Amino acid sequence: MSPASRRRPLLHTAVASAVLLSGSAATTVYVKAQAHDATAPVSQTSAAEGGSPVPSPSPSVDRDARLAEALDGLEGSYSVAVLDAAAGTSAAYATDAGATYDTASIVKVDVLAALLLRAQDDGRPLTAQERAHAAAMIRSSDNSATTALWDTIGGADGLDAANERFGLTGTTGGAGPLWGLTQTTAADQLVLLQQVFGTDGDSVLDADARAYVQGLMENVESDQRWGVSAAGGDGLALKNGWLRRSTTELWDINSVGRVTVGGRRYLIAVVSAGNATKDAGIALVEAVARAAVPVLSGDDA
Repeated sequence: MSPASRRRPLLHTAVASAVLLSGSAATTVYVKAQAHDATAPVSQTSAAEGGSPVPSPSPSVDRDARLAEALDGLEGSYSVAVLDAAAGTSAAYATDAGATYDTASIVKVDVLAALLLRAQDDGRPLTAQERAHAAAMIRSSDNSATTALWDTIGGADGLDAANERFGLTGTTGGAGPLWGLTQTTAADQLVLLQQVFGTDGDSVLDADARAYVQGLMENVESDQRWGVSAAGGDGLALKNGWLRRSTTELWDINSVGRVTVGGRRYLIAVVSAGNATKDAGIALVEAVARAAVPVLSGDDA
């Protein structure tokens, strides 16, 4: 079932997903990435738009080309965005530069960030019940807890409002209770990761809120520590998403998070669609993550 169009997303040109929803079915496309504006910042939020500016990474055509070369031969529909947090350098690649993905459960990080922003605006801590739901939602990917918090933030309207402040421009909340069918791009997920793992100067979330989300992402259940973790290193914090579409029986497999390799921290977002099995999707996402970090790890820029 496809989410109703609530507002037309403004898609990042840097990266996008590779599944298009047509009617009630997910239509998978396999198209080589089109050229994009590699000078476009990952975040375009300004203080005038109601959010704190997020430092824009400095992507380059060379890095994007190196990433495309590193991913050559990987079959499937996917998109990736990776950032060296200290250097501010990034790279991106997409098999289809004009599409969006179902978030599946990676939207749970966004739901929690929106909840914390709402509580921050109200000048209050999360309630005991909200904290219990948040822990279950992130650590064990509990769907009932997610639905409860989705309702608390005001559903798609609340998510979209928070995302405007976070600087996401290509994400649209799923219709009604269908939070897992929120549409997003790898670029937007990288912006959200900057909000979660950034500093006071580049995130609208305060330090306590950021530390809270990070702590939960660092402690997901052991059977869910796949995906971007394949990039190696330590300092792992992640959230994965997996969804079998009933209309096609194909799998959406996504992974977002932070890894530390060689003492350098990287934020990575990988989203994919049209996978024949869950295991095949996980293998694809992990192969993409393994290829992405080395593209920046040897970059002295």
